Amino acid sequence: MKSFSWRYVAYPDGSFYRMSNIDGSLDNYSDADLAHMDAMRSTDDEDEEEKPARQPCSRCGGDLMLHWHGPWGTGVWMELCPACDADRPAARAFIRWHRDLDRDPKVLPQLFEDWETETMHAQGWARAAEPAAPPAQPVHLSLVPRGEG
Repeated sequence: MKSFSWRYVAYPDGSFYRMSNIDGSLDNYSDADLAHMDAMRSTDDEDEEEKPARQPCSRCGGDLMLHWHGPWGTGVWMELCPACDADRPAARAFIRWHRDLDRDPKVLPQLFEDWETETMHAQGWARAAEPAAPPAQPVHLSLVPRGEG
């Protein structure tokens, strides 16, 4: 069974990139290496000045801080709007982190997961509990070393 987790790269402006870390495949890469891989993904002809405008909030029409796809298979697009989401605890914490110039990138994974859980819960979804590991098979007695005695 493969283990699955995410690696996050946070940029100085508060934007971030998330990539899947299947079986710890990215554990040995530094954040700088991951940022370089993300930069390699973008095309050379993209101009930094020509970034697309932020998406408008579907609720108030203001600028979104984040527009993100929900968990795979749900078809949900999640929005983080400073005006509409300021009363939700996880969203408020994420907004504060994003605006803080001294933000700690190490807290980003937990902030994102909390915000994702809160946003999906508001749309009627619930995060499933992690499945328990199956019980181990009993050890055959011939494999148990003999004691002294």
